[in-house]
Amino acid sequence: MRILLVGAGGVGSAVVPIAARRDFFEHIVVADFDRDRAAAVVARIADPRFSAIGLDASDRAAVRAALAEHRCDVLFNAVDPRFTMSLFEAALDAGAGYLDMAMSLSRPHPLSPYELPGVKLGDEQFARGAAWRERGGLALVGMGVEPGLADVFARYAADHLFRDIEEIGIRDGSNLVVDGYDFAPTFSIWTTIEECLNPPVVWEDGRWHTTEPFSEPEVFDFPEGIGPVECVNVEHEEVLLVPRYIDARRVTFKYGLGEEFIGVLKMLRKLGLDNAGKIRVGGVEASPREMVAASLPDPATLGDRMRGKTCAGTWVKGTGPDGAPREVYLYHVVDNEWSMREYGCQAVVWQTAVHPVVALELLATGVWSGTGVLGPEAFDAVPFLELLNAYGSPWGMREQAAGVTGVPRVAEDSLLVA
Repeated sequence: MRILLVGAGGVGSAVVPIAARRDFFEHIVVADFDRDRAAAVVARIADPRFSAIGLDASDRAAVRAALAEHRCDVLFNAVDPRFTMSLFEAALDAGAGYLDMAMSLSRPHPLSPYELPGVKLGDEQFARGAAWRERGGLALVGMGVEPGLADVFARYAADHLFRDIEEIGIRDGSNLVVDGYDFAPTFSIWTTIEECLNPPVVWEDGRWHTTEPFSEPEVFDFPEGIGPVECVNVEHEEVLLVPRYIDARRVTFKYGLGEEFIGVLKMLRKLGLDNAGKIRVGGVEASPREMVAASLPDPATLGDRMRGKTCAGTWVKGTGPDGAPREVYLYHVVDNEWSMREYGCQAVVWQTAVHPVVALELLATGVWSGTGVLGPEAFDAVPFLELLNAYGSPWGMREQAAGVTGVPRVAEDSLLVA
């Protein structure tokens, strides 16, 4: 397998040292608008299976030409979702496979944004499913950690842990601290603004509906010492992906943002600094959102200042195979100290990067296969989870009983590590 990795930012730079320890691919071309950044990422691992080029992700023709020139079988999209469709279409044009971690962007309903979905995340990509099937190609969409591993967990629960599912809830939280900064997001602020300020989508009783941002707060008790974190509804791809293959009455995504982070996001919106379009300032055109991103530290550089753990997981409630009520939380925790020591990458970007690499290995070896536009829940979860363990970052499963007011009560003696 020859791979064109587009994006040498936080996640892309973490993909390289992870993939360098595996032997399923022939070559990875690391491409970035800033060629020097791509070259620096490649230089750090000194592996002849990697090379660097400059590439504009918004230039569909240039991306198509790069795929052909470097004889790449797969385009791995590791840039923010503004560029998803140009890369997705370029891969289709070139006859290459495609993988991303964030799907095509949504557009709120023009009249009822907090009741009805408008254009949903991924709608533009799924509309092209027939073209991918006709070509016999596969676009694996939403294959990061969330979405990605969270969807794999949902599929595993549906196939092996439950007879009927009432609710699937993706729950993400951490106790990460960045020393020396009052405010320093550990992931792309551009993407964070996009997903947190858009109307969250909920799947309920056979249809999607939207709510106000930061709605339905609940406290979720995260494992491995992270503890209780307040989580709120956020727009995310799992809610649009999971119901396509898994029968559940309700699907939600809730993120542990914290009161201060939510306050900052609300203020950015109030001031118009969440605007992704360009405005003229002193004779120069600039995007307010890009200005915010440029004024904050690059998340990829924060690892030495970070401490704590991040947890991504899927809570599932329903009826077990024995007919009794059951609740489980399937999760993946990464300690920043470990990821920095082992890979030189901070925990959030490393956790996002490892899962698409696992998926590419399954595709390269033929364990996963398919045609069209498919999400992670379309595939057998067991090979993925087994291979993730082999990568040295095991997942876990916690049995839990429902507590009051929606707060999970952990059955600590039932902690399982797969």
